[in-house]
Amino acid sequence: MELSEHLFRHEAGRMVATLTRIFGPHNLALAEDVVQDAFCRAFEVWKVRGVPDNPSAWLMATAKNRAIDALRRERTARTFEPELSRLIQSEWTLSPAVEELFAPKAIKNDVLRMMFSCCHPRLGEEAQIALVLNILCGFSSAEVAGAFVSTQTAIEKRISRAKKVLASSKKLFDVSVGEEFSSRLPAVQRALYLLFNEGYHGSSPQSAVRAELCCEAMRLTTVLLEHPLGATPATYALAALMNLHAARLPARTDASGKLSSLFDQDRSRWDSQLVTQGQRFLDLSATGREVTEYHVEAAIAWVHTTADSPEDTDWRQIVGLYDMLLKIRSSPVIALNRAIAIGQHEGAERGLEEILAIVDRERLARYPFYFAALGEFQFRSGQYDLARKQFRTALSLARNSMERTFLTGRIRSCERAALAGTSVTPSRGEAP
Repeated sequence: MELSEHLFRHEAGRMVATLTRIFGPHNLALAEDVVQDAFCRAFEVWKVRGVPDNPSAWLMATAKNRAIDALRRERTARTFEPELSRLIQSEWTLSPAVEELFAPKAIKNDVLRMMFSCCHPRLGEEAQIALVLNILCGFSSAEVAGAFVSTQTAIEKRISRAKKVLASSKKLFDVSVGEEFSSRLPAVQRALYLLFNEGYHGSSPQSAVRAELCCEAMRLTTVLLEHPLGATPATYALAALMNLHAARLPARTDASGKLSSLFDQDRSRWDSQLVTQGQRFLDLSATGREVTEYHVEAAIAWVHTTADSPEDTDWRQIVGLYDMLLKIRSSPVIALNRAIAIGQHEGAERGLEEILAIVDRERLARYPFYFAALGEFQFRSGQYDLARKQFRTALSLARNSMERTFLTGRIRSCERAALAGTSVTPSRGEAP
């Protein structure tokens, strides 16, 4: 199951992008059907023969053959990508044309073109991002809903409407046009950011940590950086924060598979190569005048990652960075993180004050770690019964077994502390 999901994440977007380049965006449904058919064929064959040495190449070859079959079958009934229509009319040119479009360099370029095609100006930003996550990153409508903190029904309608807009185009976006590229770039960056976050702080019912999604976001960001127009300071900042966060992934779960907060992580398990890469990207991001949310978040990650221990963390600097981030993009979640940082710097009582002062904090009513943060600071203040109630509320909102195990452990800590009348090693307010 893990293998098939990983392959779907890694290959589905590349296959859909190339097939849409061949068929045209107005035949997106056909491209998705061909991809689905290729995966179904793979599962049937692999059950009998086993997984091939190079499953990615096997899938691409199957998709290519299915594409040729579809072109032969449909070329009199459909219109395809205008530039290719002439080539696919002849058997002499059909197969070589499709073969060329499935070359590695062409596939990478098609992935970039699909990213920008999804960010059509007739779509709102949330619809653009939902389309990128669904088509190019293999997100289900439920997973997209989790990323947006929305309902699955609403997301399904949004994606359906967005696909109709995409289908109105005759070909994928031309990534060589500088002005249009720049106008769509922020939505592409935002989609990649959300993809990484879904892996790092996942809403999935299966797991709170999904490293394969983080890797996919980093891979797509690398594709963006390889294009001259995509290698902007903001994209470098985005790459920096991904690498600095990903460096901590090996320690986000302990040896038994339980979530481990930043304060409890074994820092020797952090990936030093990713830290170095993140610092390099952060340096490259400092070449422009604009300071984006990605710059600030990368700086926060850098402060955390370069501290030798939780006690050595410069919390004053982190609070200041959150103040800056709130001016760029205000949200209750950012305000919650700022309140937690204040609690680390000035004490639990101040942390509680700041959490209760968050504007629009009712929007956090379904976010388990809002209540967990309240519970941690109440725990540290010796309010064990109140803390236990907060953790129980958080537990009722937990999205997967890893979060439930973590929160159950905090409830037990409250119970032990209440019996003993003393504090029992709190997690100091930090959500996993």
